[in-house]
Amino acid sequence: MLDLSNHLHIFIIIATCFIFSFLVTFYIKKVAKHIGAIDMPDKRKVHTKPMPRLGGLGVFLTFLFGYMLFGVQSIQMNSILIGAFIIIIVGVIDDISPLGAKTKLLGQIIAAAIVLFYGGIALDKITIGSFHIDFGIFTYPLTILFIVGCINIINLIDGLDGLSTGTCSIFYSTIGIIAFIKASFGGLDVSLAFIMLGASLGFLCHNFYPAKIFSGDSGSMFQGFMIATISLLGFKTVTMTSFFIPILLLGIPILDTLFAIIRRMIKKQPIYMPDKAHLHHQLLNLGLSHRNTVLAIYAMNILFAFASVIYSINDKTLGIIIYIFILLLIGFIITKTSIIADKKGKN
Repeated sequence: MLDLSNHLHIFIIIATCFIFSFLVTFYIKKVAKHIGAIDMPDKRKVHTKPMPRLGGLGVFLTFLFGYMLFGVQSIQMNSILIGAFIIIIVGVIDDISPLGAKTKLLGQIIAAAIVLFYGGIALDKITIGSFHIDFGIFTYPLTILFIVGCINIINLIDGLDGLSTGTCSIFYSTIGIIAFIKASFGGLDVSLAFIMLGASLGFLCHNFYPAKIFSGDSGSMFQGFMIATISLLGFKTVTMTSFFIPILLLGIPILDTLFAIIRRMIKKQPIYMPDKAHLHHQLLNLGLSHRNTVLAIYAMNILFAFASVIYSINDKTLGIIIYIFILLLIGFIITKTSIIADKKGKN
């Protein structure tokens, strides 16, 4: 049985970070306009008027505020703080004056390497039931790849008001729900998840449609970095039953990224080249409104989250059934849209 103090402490963490994030974002909007961190509309983007971007800075400041109030110092935490600082610096610079893809990738790799080599946070093994894999020397490239991959997955889905922030909030919420079910509140992954949940929800009040500010690369990259580190920390605790739980929590963003890679390979384009054929674009093309498109993707993410919770409490059969249902739904969307290849009659 959970202790009442756990409930109260969790509520205080989330509420405090929510309020700080909500309030600080008002000032971040002014800062973004003052320094010229403005996202201008173009043919690839959905918004039609200049929009301040730099929202990630507010989420990052809330993360620091939450850590100062509720965090505990450790080598692992120090490495996350340093890595997050590098990510946010790269993101803020990019929000002011866009950087090249290689420059951003270099910053991501450096941040990932600090978490790996200084913090010792690594993807060194996975366990699937009684099946165990130890990655050995491949731990190092796989960990870097995982962190960089998560950063860019969240970055790629940041195309509609509140989409990436809401998706991340669902991820953090699910970590918290699993922690409640398993009565496990001692891990760093859980503490960070609650801090980030409050920070994300506070910012989402400004970012949901119609948005008053965008998260920018500073926000999407930072959120992706935190999701990666929380997931890696979760592999070491009872919060996660296997490697696949945090992966499946990001099922929709991962599939959208996979489709984008396949689509660009078919078109013989660089995989980092932006386009207007992501899942959210396809749902808009099917006639859904901006708000309803975001809510539809939230619903798919929540289904993945629900399946992950069910799976984690050892009702694996029901969890797998829900996973299969979502994949069939995605398959239906593929047949009706140009998410992988252009349909006849479409450009």
